[in-house]
Amino acid sequence: MTSPGKAGLAILISGRGSNMQAFVDACASGQLDASISVVISNKPDAAGLQRAADAGIATCCVDHREYDSREAFDQALVNRLANYPVDLVILAGFMRILTPVFITAFSGRLLNIHPSLLPLYPGLHTHQRALEAGDEEAGVTVHFVTRELDGGPPVLQARVPIIPGDTEQSLASRVMLREHVIYPLAARWYLQGRLRLEGKCAYLDEALIPATGVQYSEETS
Repeated sequence: MTSPGKAGLAILISGRGSNMQAFVDACASGQLDASISVVISNKPDAAGLQRAADAGIATCCVDHREYDSREAFDQALVNRLANYPVDLVILAGFMRILTPVFITAFSGRLLNIHPSLLPLYPGLHTHQRALEAGDEEAGVTVHFVTRELDGGPPVLQARVPIIPGDTEQSLASRVMLREHVIYPLAARWYLQGRLRLEGKCAYLDEALIPATGVQYSEETS
């Protein structure tokens, strides 16, 4: 549901929408001074579509299987989003590799969250890879989206210790708790005008963000 005078978010999902729900909750609590204009999925059976609809948010599906190229699909997404007020696009478990058709249209206002401490472990199976490498910690990174897969400049990272006996599932569950905290926070920075992308670099309060992002702690605000 869009509120007049508030910044508009578009959220793209492919599954159950757990990070989407974190944004729904943040908007409802006032933690994020924004409203969600639309939730779009590339899968018609994505559980997150019903969760969004139950919250009174506009939803739609743009099924990637109906298009003969990634570029055609991305253009369809761009066209659909033109119908809504969109200040920031949030990728929340959106399992499609975007092309320049979409990335260029929303350059500088397109965020993603990746379940690793980028630049470590871009791509899939991040938690298992961290466990197999014998890492002492894992985590999650919010980053701007650029043409390089999981390669846009990091904005904010949260670290989670790996404990003896951890499995991919147990580690993922603890990391997800941090995801739900830092993703709305990074979006808030952007909507407050504090966060921006310039070239290949991200800036917070006009200061260059380090290559691994701002490191989250309980005092981060």
